[in-house]
Amino acid sequence: MAQPSQAIPARAAHPPQAKAAPALRVLPGGLGTVRLGPLGDTLGFHLRLAQEASFAAFARRSGASGLESGLKPGRFAMLVMIRENPGLSQTALGAAVGRDKSTLTPALAELERRGLIRRDRAADRRSYALSLTPAGEQALEALSLHAAAHDRALDAIVGAENRGAFLDTLRRLIAALDSDRT
Repeated sequence: MAQPSQAIPARAAHPPQAKAAPALRVLPGGLGTVRLGPLGDTLGFHLRLAQEASFAAFARRSGASGLESGLKPGRFAMLVMIRENPGLSQTALGAAVGRDKSTLTPALAELERRGLIRRDRAADRRSYALSLTPAGEQALEALSLHAAAHDRALDAIVGAENRGAFLDTLRRLIAALDSDRT
């Protein structure tokens, strides 16, 4: 004898959710709060805010010592890349640090004006080979101490135990988004 069919229970309707409070951002410097709207749950917006906050904290840390006053934090990465890759072209440096020509050229002009880098014509005569000057080596050495302290502060926020996974996630984002440009 055939078994009677069993009715599949209907999915329970989800009760209406209470409207969530709007996402807010407390502005630095006591400027109040702003509603973020749809930005409250977007990764890109929060990555940008985190990057800006990190740069500002690094600038405060390195500027507090009077060292290289006015040298923007992004210049540190450029100095490191040039030291690690002597003769690097401007185009390769831009790709390595995520800067286009319109922002890279003035940054390099500033570093050259400060006597921190040299731009020599490359063998092909169409590009420049970049290298640090002795003053650039000294500035980078001092800035590296601030960068290490800044990284330790970030570790305290992220949690040293989460550092590897966090870096892996950031690297995956970079690789996936960079591949979209090619």
